[in-house]
Amino acid sequence: KQTLLPLLRKERSSFIFPCKLAMQRPELRHMVLELLKCIPLLLFLLFVCGLDHFIFSTLSIIQHHSFIEYSYQTSHHLSVNVMGASLMAELLRTTIGALNSSFNTEVETSNLVCLPQPTRMTREKYLNICQPLGLLALLFLLQVYSFRLRRVIAAFYFPKREKTRVLFLYNKLLRQRKNFLHLQRGRVARKARQLPGLGTLLLQWCCRRWHWLHRFLRQRCTMCGTPKTPEHQPCPSPDCNALYCNWCW
Repeated sequence: KQTLLPLLRKERSSFIFPCKLAMQRPELRHMVLELLKCIPLLLFLLFVCGLDHFIFSTLSIIQHHSFIEYSYQTSHHLSVNVMGASLMAELLRTTIGALNSSFNTEVETSNLVCLPQPTRMTREKYLNICQPLGLLALLFLLQVYSFRLRRVIAAFYFPKREKTRVLFLYNKLLRQRKNFLHLQRGRVARKARQLPGLGTLLLQWCCRRWHWLHRFLRQRCTMCGTPKTPEHQPCPSPDCNALYCNWCW
């Protein structure tokens, strides 16, 4: 309840408010760790797609620049003429004349069958490869909101346990606030004892020399760093120039 224990600005960043649609710092840290686990898978997919494109480019170069076409032509003519009118000449003409032949050979061939025939992957196929990874990243985003239901389900089935958890959280926050106040006082004291840097001294000198710069330079809260508003409280000590917002004051 806001009336029971209003949270400081520093304390709000460590709690998860279920009714907020935006992701909060603890959830964002958990989601980033989950997304980092997807980086090896993403690198593997990029390597596979790059390797596929490299192999396709190599085979395409081989296909276009290694084509060879062969053309072979030959002719064969055999003719035996036997002269004379004797019986022996007639016999030779009938026997050896059968060997007369004439033919032409023309052969054309190429190495097209032996060449690779690569096929480029379409854009739809690349998208189908990356869709599971995109779906996994979307599930990591939805997981943040589904985890908020765990508290509601546990409180519905175990109300007494929920009351114990609330009391424990209340006491823990009170202890942390006590230690937080002690640590912040020490931090402010160290910051006050610290000598101003060269940039701060130069800025102060410029503000003293040109007073109109004060309108553009807004003071901030010493603890949380919020810009100055009319509700900010200055330190009552005369030697201290510290400024605090209402929450930190």
